[in-house]
Amino acid sequence: MGIMKRVYLVPNIITAFSLACGLFVIFKVNMIEPGSGDYEVVYAAALLLLVAALADFLDGAVARAFHAESQFGLVFDSLADSISFGVAPSVILLKTLSLEQGTFLSFFSTTGAMIFSLCGVLRLVRFSVKASEARGNEELQAAQKKHFTGLPIPAGAAAAVSANLFFLSPFVRQWIDLNTFDRSVFLTCVMIVLGYLMVCRLKFPSLKSLHFRIPSFHWVFLGVVIAVFVLYGILYFFPLILAFAAWSYILVAFVLTVIRLIAGKKSKTLEEFEPESDDFEQLH
Repeated sequence: MGIMKRVYLVPNIITAFSLACGLFVIFKVNMIEPGSGDYEVVYAAALLLLVAALADFLDGAVARAFHAESQFGLVFDSLADSISFGVAPSVILLKTLSLEQGTFLSFFSTTGAMIFSLCGVLRLVRFSVKASEARGNEELQAAQKKHFTGLPIPAGAAAAVSANLFFLSPFVRQWIDLNTFDRSVFLTCVMIVLGYLMVCRLKFPSLKSLHFRIPSFHWVFLGVVIAVFVLYGILYFFPLILAFAAWSYILVAFVLTVIRLIAGKKSKTLEEFEPESDDFEQLH
């Protein structure tokens, strides 16, 4: 009995660590003056949120490996994600923008940040409900492992923070140096679009379903070479690599959806990426 309790404790400790990373980002960013959130602050916040995302991936994997999945863990994971990936990116955005209170731009940016956070919470509620409905149904569980309905909130947070970090990067500012107004409007629109993507009915591929067969050792060697270049890019061009990875994931989902829509419902091409009908439509 004691062993079983320790097993169930492990994934929840990992979830708590993920939550702690998100809370640390929020508290640390809130300690700085509005508008003084420079490149180094957002860079450190992005790294911590990536660690939180890794922990979020590991807690589920550990729970499945030890057969320690529980309703408590599901709810705890959703609440942790809502803070780390739903609230933290919005706080980072508002702290990096030097906006005068009471202005339309301040209201617009705050609204965009709230939309992102609210949509992120709604996304997690829908995911929790779907996960509960799939319990005991192997077919539904297999489908949920292949794709997500709506943009996963960790990916949404990565896209939001990467866009902010991208325009603060000294390398990028040599070529694109937006003023406060343009950067505020652009980043706020990005937050609104990401909020919509999280609650929309489009399908996004799950990394859990990616399986690659390696036909020869040469491909393994090529993979190692690519990994070295990616590691180099992370070390020296982290804002560019993060933005490329986050937005490429969204682009891939769009491309797969467009191909599916062109193929038509009668075709079996990318059948799993057929956008789901709205929940209200299913009630009729």
